[in-house]
Amino acid sequence: MTLAPNSELLRPILHNSDPKTLATEILKSLTYRLGKDTSVATPHDWLTASIKVVRDRIIERWIESTKSAYEQKEKRVYYLSLEFLIGRLMRDAFSNIGMLDNMREALALLGVELDVIAKLEPDAALGNGGLGRLAACFMESMATVDVPAHGYGIRYVHGLFRQEFSDGWQVELPETWLDHGNPWEFERRERSFEVGFGGTVESVTSKDGRLERHVWKPSERVLAVAYDTPVVGWRGERVNTLRLWSAMPVDPILLEAFNAGDHIGAMRESNKAEVLTQVLYPADSHLAGQELRLRQEYFFSAASLEDIVQRHLSQYGELLSLPDKAAIHLNDTHPAVAVAELMRQLMDAHGIDFDTAWDLTKRTFAYTNHTLLPEALESWPVPLFERLLPRHMQIVYAINAQVLLEARAAQKFDGEQIGRISLIHEGSDRRVRMGNLAFAGSHSINGVSALHTDLMKETVFADLHRLYPGRINNKTNGITPRRWLIQCNAGLTNLAREAIGDAFLDDVNLLSGLDPLADDAAFREKFAAVKRANKQRLSSLVGERLGIKVDPSALFDIQIKRIHEYKRQLLNIVEAVALYDQIRSHPEKDWEPRVKFFGGKAAPSYHNAKLIIKLANDVARVINRDPAVRGLLKIVFIPNYNVSLAEIMVPAADLSEQISTAGMEASGTGNMKFALNGAITIGTLDGANVEIKERVGDDNIVIFGLTAAEVAERRANGYKPRDIIEGSPELAQALSAIASGVFSHDDPDRYRDLINGIYDNDWFMVAADFDAFTAAQRKVDSIWRNSPEWQAKAIRNVARVGWFSSDRTIRQYASEIWNVPV
Repeated sequence: MTLAPNSELLRPILHNSDPKTLATEILKSLTYRLGKDTSVATPHDWLTASIKVVRDRIIERWIESTKSAYEQKEKRVYYLSLEFLIGRLMRDAFSNIGMLDNMREALALLGVELDVIAKLEPDAALGNGGLGRLAACFMESMATVDVPAHGYGIRYVHGLFRQEFSDGWQVELPETWLDHGNPWEFERRERSFEVGFGGTVESVTSKDGRLERHVWKPSERVLAVAYDTPVVGWRGERVNTLRLWSAMPVDPILLEAFNAGDHIGAMRESNKAEVLTQVLYPADSHLAGQELRLRQEYFFSAASLEDIVQRHLSQYGELLSLPDKAAIHLNDTHPAVAVAELMRQLMDAHGIDFDTAWDLTKRTFAYTNHTLLPEALESWPVPLFERLLPRHMQIVYAINAQVLLEARAAQKFDGEQIGRISLIHEGSDRRVRMGNLAFAGSHSINGVSALHTDLMKETVFADLHRLYPGRINNKTNGITPRRWLIQCNAGLTNLAREAIGDAFLDDVNLLSGLDPLADDAAFREKFAAVKRANKQRLSSLVGERLGIKVDPSALFDIQIKRIHEYKRQLLNIVEAVALYDQIRSHPEKDWEPRVKFFGGKAAPSYHNAKLIIKLANDVARVINRDPAVRGLLKIVFIPNYNVSLAEIMVPAADLSEQISTAGMEASGTGNMKFALNGAITIGTLDGANVEIKERVGDDNIVIFGLTAAEVAERRANGYKPRDIIEGSPELAQALSAIASGVFSHDDPDRYRDLINGIYDNDWFMVAADFDAFTAAQRKVDSIWRNSPEWQAKAIRNVARVGWFSSDRTIRQYASEIWNVPV
């Protein structure tokens, strides 16, 4: 007799989760799944065996969730994202399903420490920064608030890269996260789809000469194979699916060529397929990198659309109801080619006319924009796009004709404005604008903070907004409190439970109950003790990895995020140099001990970002070794920033650096994580900082610098950074020291061009905001001196930022964009 995994006969086993039963199951898992005896089992074996025991319980709920969605004919959400920065899954899943404590006891019975083996789980290298981490939070929250959902992405073999430093320079190495396999995933060979590239398009006409359809005949084909990972919601009531695509050759080996002696040629197709899913964000500074990136984006979009359409047809037998049963969400422009791909499938494969297909497409898709930087709104050279995707190029032109006809009919756009609306940038370098394609093909376009959404209407999508005024809306980002409080900060979680009970575990807004305790001296002392323990943990990590000793009693000032000029790590470093000068020049002053931590990766082809990393490490080398500083200032750049490192750094932060040039950060989620863990924000009025300020109150955040409107005004009116620098002795001295080689004796000119860029242009307003930033930092020092005041402000941050939960964000998406009940 064959038993289904959710058979009633299995329930007594799967539902019995006491430590002794779990210990027995772990041993069985070790023996029968891994083929190991306890005497030879490695820590990795214990990790895998433990995960598979809990995974059994998850599978049961996973199947029930999937069956329920099918039987109830629930509308499903399909979230397409090139990144899912999910990090380690073990603690998250164990906790969400309510088995963390029992598994810890079970392993202890076997002489194994859960915390030790948990550290062996690699971070899934599926993302880079905030966009990918947001996607991961959203997947967990969709399961938590009971939204049936699939996430779709790429199963990268190496992901972005593992970052190491060589003499302070970033070195990119392969991230080998799959070396020991992935016990969470399931290969689904039965869900495999051919994806084509290149080739020709043929027209099929009827006997009377009418065009009936187009047939794309690709010259290249690869196979997209699905790998599924269960995503467990809080309390484990729903388990959704993260489906990642891996590329395989349609013909793994050309046997005829191999037998003829052309062994390399025989494997060429296999190698071409495997390259597709090796690395996230191949360098696009050259044409080969651009082509690979476009291939990746089409590969996963096409496979995902085929999967979605087939699932809908198998249940409903027709496609006219697709928008009623499927909400497909584009996480930024990376999957925007899916708009043209759905049109192709509807028209060419299923015989639906253009107008009907376009209506179905627009009602099915929604698009989240994550940037106001024009260069980050992807565009592809028309020749490249047409060579790789000839049928899609035809469809893009057809869509563009429809959009431009609507724009002309509106009679409110001049020629230049219509040119900005066009899906094709006309010029010497004709390009397909993926942001415009995503906008035109979606019924909803949302920003990720109130400021970002307003600026979107005024800048990058101003003309499209005038043409389609009802489409842009705001959905401020959020973070999952399970990962970013309960799991990463057990001390603060337990303190809150002791103080206000457990209800906030299910509704993070109830942390507001901590607000009155900011005035309670005894609670402040307990809160400070928790922070001290978290700082000690980070100090130990820094000592082990870098050999740098840091004092946990110092103010921990942390900036961790992708390295980019608009995020202004450079401003932070220049201020550190100025502070270094002041400490040495005025030793009589009462300086507060401070450790400035940095973490983040620079894109391999982004020269200035990599130079900023080198500068940070050069400045650290000089300052950390100078006895005149007396340990009052240290700089620490921790390599290979990832989710697991963030889980240690975020709870340890006293000060959260959110200092982007106003008007350039869409939202940020690091700002929310830090505040939830009791750090005070120093930041510009940019992205979600604006809303954090509104929530925590003006007295509990340190705001400085130009506003977005002031930045735009300065740029428009001929901003002269040189005049500002010459009027600021501290800034001038710091820039001169960097440019003249004080921190780069081996190469005195290393930073000359970087600093000259501030004098000559300063697009990111480093000089304009420097004096305000230094004043804000001295204000931070004055608050820090009064420990009760600092702790009270930190506690109020924790108590007042529950609104920035991804549960709230997802409920808004569900009710206002996806039309899914929550």
